[in-house]
Amino acid sequence: MDLGIKGKRALVLASSRGLGLGIAVALAREGANVLLCGRSGETLEANCKAINAEGNGKADWIWADLEDENFVETVKTAVESKLGGVDILVNNTGGPKPGTAEEITADRLETYFLSMVLRVITLTNALLPAMKEQGWGRILTVASSGVIEPIANLALSNTLRPALAGWSKTLATEVARHGVTSNLLLPGSILTGRLDELDGAAAKRTGKSMDDVRAAKEAAIPAGRYGTVEEFAATAAFLCSQPASYITGSLVRCDGGASRSV
Repeated sequence: MDLGIKGKRALVLASSRGLGLGIAVALAREGANVLLCGRSGETLEANCKAINAEGNGKADWIWADLEDENFVETVKTAVESKLGGVDILVNNTGGPKPGTAEEITADRLETYFLSMVLRVITLTNALLPAMKEQGWGRILTVASSGVIEPIANLALSNTLRPALAGWSKTLATEVARHGVTSNLLLPGSILTGRLDELDGAAAKRTGKSMDDVRAAKEAAIPAGRYGTVEEFAATAAFLCSQPASYITGSLVRCDGGASRSV
């Protein structure tokens, strides 16, 4: 299937590794010009070289930290200078460390609200007018399966990610008439460094081995296994595509059937 995004300009947040990098690679393979964003210049530069070597879409990078109060202005300026604007915005952020609801402090709540919610919204608002004016845009926000089924020992993530669900749905109703879509993509257990961190924390908390933790989790997934970054990124690329123009305001799961709700 031709996704119809060759030459489109895509900004992918938190794309030095993991899901963000996977999405950037998938979009570039469809011919999009991607701007990677993160806090490791050496890693980002290496990623761009690998993407450009494939000879499909072009890749460039910027250093930007979601915890930096100047994040939005830094990214907006770079978008104009390196891409000349954005057609596709992938809002991806890191998540907080595992912990219980009782361990949430005011300082941690404020810190992660700024990086996981506020700056996602303010950056989108900064880039949205140009999408509306040109009559085409894709806003895809990566959240967590905790939005629909809270994950044990991830209380802070379970608290903040649902805010993005409400915002994304509301935004979708406001911008659909302008040819702009807004969707939320929820990863389940996808093989990344973040999953290693969470499984390691679960092993420490329960006294089980990492292998035992993973075996139990995979047994609870109808697909019987963890997902791959490539599978998740392919889903993301489709939601950013031209054929997906009538999909908006949706909450899409990529979790092997793990979420039990309808």
